[in-house]
Amino acid sequence: MATSLKIDDTLKERVQQLASQRRRSSHWIMLEAIQQYVEREEARESFKQEALTSWESYQETGRHLTRKEVNTWLESWGTDDAKPVPDCHK
Repeated sequence: MATSLKIDDTLKERVQQLASQRRRSSHWIMLEAIQQYVEREEARESFKQEALTSWESYQETGRHLTRKEVNTWLESWGTDDAKPVPDCHK
């Protein structure tokens, strides 16, 4: 699918300069930038939706972990005494 973008001359020059430095085409640079932006924004939206779902679940059930419980669990990662995921509670 072909799509056209209107960019100002300054940005166009910057893209061309970077493309030259990277020995890539301007098209490749712009496509890469768009792909990275979309992936980053999709991840951000996914994180946001997961947080909203967690908040709704907490409001419905009251089940949670304290910061201390989570920190204790995380601090055990990569040690000989790695702890299992703590159980949520009210």
